[in-house]
Amino acid sequence: MFQSATLKLSIWYASILIAISLVFSVIIYSIASNEVGNRIGNLQRNAPSVYLQGTYYDDIRNVQIREAETNLIGSLIITNMCIWIAGSVGSYYLARRTLKPIQTAHEAQSRFTSDASHELRTPLASMKIELEVALRDANLGKQEMRELLHSNLEEVNKLSTLSQTLLQLSRLDHDKITVEKVALHELTKNAVERFNKVTPRINLDKTYSSLYVRANKSSVEQLLAILIDNAVKYSPDDSTIHVKLLKQKNMAGFEVTNSGAGIPADILPHIFDRFYQADSSRTSGERKGFGLGLALAKELVELHGGELTVSSAPQQDTTFCVLLPIFSKSQVNNQ
Repeated sequence: MFQSATLKLSIWYASILIAISLVFSVIIYSIASNEVGNRIGNLQRNAPSVYLQGTYYDDIRNVQIREAETNLIGSLIITNMCIWIAGSVGSYYLARRTLKPIQTAHEAQSRFTSDASHELRTPLASMKIELEVALRDANLGKQEMRELLHSNLEEVNKLSTLSQTLLQLSRLDHDKITVEKVALHELTKNAVERFNKVTPRINLDKTYSSLYVRANKSSVEQLLAILIDNAVKYSPDDSTIHVKLLKQKNMAGFEVTNSGAGIPADILPHIFDRFYQADSSRTSGERKGFGLGLALAKELVELHGGELTVSSAPQQDTTFCVLLPIFSKSQVNNQ
């Protein structure tokens, strides 16, 4: 489809270039012919009529005008051919470059739709099978029914989480966020305390007792939750997760480090892709995600004009680093 569109667009570009070239050639030919005729005419008027080699000056003038016109036409033809050849190649290049972002977006949208359909189909199929089995069992007891409802409720919760995340990602593609002075040290402390109530193995480096960024408060809270939760999922239960505040020139943020299997170099560039899961065998059940958390984190950071990077290697620590525009002291005082 895009190859055909590229060829059609190239033809349109080349046609426009040819039309412009022809119009300019006609104009140049007309101007040059008139100029040659006028110059030779002026020369004739300033010189007496003489007989040269059996030919009158008028005949010589006409011959010279025809030769000049012939040479001009030849030059214009060669120039136009060069322009058309170079223009055709350039038109194809420009057409490909014009359609490349559209093609990339279309391919990403197709992959996104396919992945979303797959993630939606899996829990729906599970619910359907369980319900069909239950309906065929005439001796289904109360306890079995409760277990069935509990299982279906888990799948419904997964679908609800997936739909909410997909909706948020869709909105982030078009919406803008409002920024304010955000106390990053307070949000980080609250996030660590909240996670430690469930998983008491997160250590907070308190190097900075006061650190402010220009950001959306709820977005920063979500960023912290996504990255800490990701660290919890992909690290051993008896390991320690380190959260540290950072400050670099006009940027400030935090990094989350966890031990574990690490991430191979060939996988690192893809971990922020939507629905990408490097190793689905490492998480299962309630801890298994949809591969949307890091994609959402990336979108949130980019909306703030910040940076989200990751460093890791097999059997080494994995560190996610978030940097956001800092809120300067003068801005803090003006609040």
